[in-house]
Amino acid sequence: MSSEVRVPALPESVADATVAAWHKHPGDAVKREENLVDLETDKVVLEVPAPIDGILGEILAKEGDVVQSDAILALVEAGTTEKPVAGRQGPAATPEAIEPAAETASENAPLVAPAARRLVKELNLDPREIRGTGRDGRIQKADVVAYLDAREEETPTKNPEIVPAPPPPAPSLTGEAGRPEQRVPMTRLRARIAERLVQAQQNAAMLTTFNEVDLKAVIELRSRYKGQFEKTHGVRLGFMSFFVKASVEALQRFPVVNASVDGDDIIYHGYYDIGIAVSSPRGLVVPILRNCDQLTMADIEQGIVDFGQKAKDGNLSYEELTGGTFSITNGGVFGSLLSTPILNPPQSAILGMHKIQERPVAEDGQIKVAPMMYLALTYDHRIIDGRDGVQFLVTIKETLEDPARLLLRI
Repeated sequence: MSSEVRVPALPESVADATVAAWHKHPGDAVKREENLVDLETDKVVLEVPAPIDGILGEILAKEGDVVQSDAILALVEAGTTEKPVAGRQGPAATPEAIEPAAETASENAPLVAPAARRLVKELNLDPREIRGTGRDGRIQKADVVAYLDAREEETPTKNPEIVPAPPPPAPSLTGEAGRPEQRVPMTRLRARIAERLVQAQQNAAMLTTFNEVDLKAVIELRSRYKGQFEKTHGVRLGFMSFFVKASVEALQRFPVVNASVDGDDIIYHGYYDIGIAVSSPRGLVVPILRNCDQLTMADIEQGIVDFGQKAKDGNLSYEELTGGTFSITNGGVFGSLLSTPILNPPQSAILGMHKIQERPVAEDGQIKVAPMMYLALTYDHRIIDGRDGVQFLVTIKETLEDPARLLLRI
């Protein structure tokens, strides 16, 4: 008796998926809920588990194939006796031969999440040495990082905080001698990012305004309370929660910045769902923090930590990546001093944070050195006038330079 491995139900906004990688071959023993294949969509990577214990039979969708929702990917034969499969040589294995093989697969190849699997392969690690904290002992990317940290502590290097990255694999190059080239297809996520960026350029009248903010007050407040904050809430106090709260304050004063264009209409949103741009192994993703006006600073920080980990592990859901009324992107973590962010349609504005850099500034006729950050607000000039865009950014600046305003609502 065989069981079908099917493409899981896809959201309405996703038409199809691409078969990214098979983790089993025809004739291999599989266990129920063991990941068989990764499917790549415009936003996330889906893992498709085995429906039953048995032997993987014929694979109907090869790597690179585009498949629709509920399409049959492969067949799994029930039982523990290996079935002959086209393309595989040799006699069928006996139950005695299969059972040790299944045990070996369980011992030597524990369940590994896609992002962790790539890291294990790149660093040439033995997954049996890594303790998995996911479901059924699945190894997540965080487990690999924790394993590397522990190993670095046992064998310290000149800089124990930095784990040296392995050299990238040599690409398969073609072309004339001395003028090599490499052609690789875009991933689904990269193609979707490209499509949305071009869409934003073509369909919105984007304008960017700049300002700078003195973060001395925020840095002092954070330094004073970060230990107590972490002890009380179990999460570190970062800078992003200050920017999210300041953005909510500014959005409440300038509702048009929280609006979106729908044809000839303007939709004013009475809620504050803020997208936080996160870099992942597959590219930039923007998960959404819902109802930010109702969240505490600790809620915001925990949500950002969770999103960052899910992005690294490839576990973000469609619901976490859809919607949003405003976005924040932080190029400063990569060293960017100034940039012009691009809108995330259908949103009408995005805030760009940048590197905190000490530089001389004039105050009350005196020169002082202060931790300054350039801020950039890109907005859709079709519905947001320059006055509103500039005053919105000034509100964020004033709130961050005097965080007591967040409490006093002034």
